[in-house]
Amino acid sequence: MYEPREDSLLLLKHISENIKPTYRVLDMGTGSGILALEAAKYNKQVIASDVDNEIIKKLKEKFKGRGIKFVHSDLFSNIKGKFDLIVFNPPYLPSKEITHREIDGGKNGTQIIEKFLAQAHGRLKKEGRILLLCSSLNKNIENLFKRYKYSYKRIDQTPLFFEKLFVYEFKKEQNFAWLFQ
Repeated sequence: MYEPREDSLLLLKHISENIKPTYRVLDMGTGSGILALEAAKYNKQVIASDVDNEIIKKLKEKFKGRGIKFVHSDLFSNIKGKFDLIVFNPPYLPSKEITHREIDGGKNGTQIIEKFLAQAHGRLKKEGRILLLCSSLNKNIENLFKRYKYSYKRIDQTPLFFEKLFVYEFKKEQNFAWLFQ
């Protein structure tokens, strides 16, 4: 299980300002479940997913009665419907091959992020948004946002000793005009 670190905590502090009680919320790659738990404080339509079925089983028991639906899913493979808010702290560390699913992001650290971006478009409601954590180690990450037709803005960052962590908020591009930059 991925234990909360600086990345999870940086993303966590932006959930309350981006959620409404009527929103349908997805915590993609839930890991420890703390982002889903935070979302459930403000909303009762929270789905938390993870590719690791053992993590899902443990979190179902740990957070029983908290109003979170846990789903075993490889990105959106077992996720139904559209969302007002998707929160994702992906594996983002560059690696030659993915051996540790919770941290290895493949070449440039963006392999999982790119798959997510390609699939997320059809899972956002019209005014839906995504909160995504990235790293300064993810070269050309903003080019990926543009390639997959998202408008975006960086809403937070924190320096670590060998990288900077960034939180991006983005939406589907509307009429090919950048809403945020």
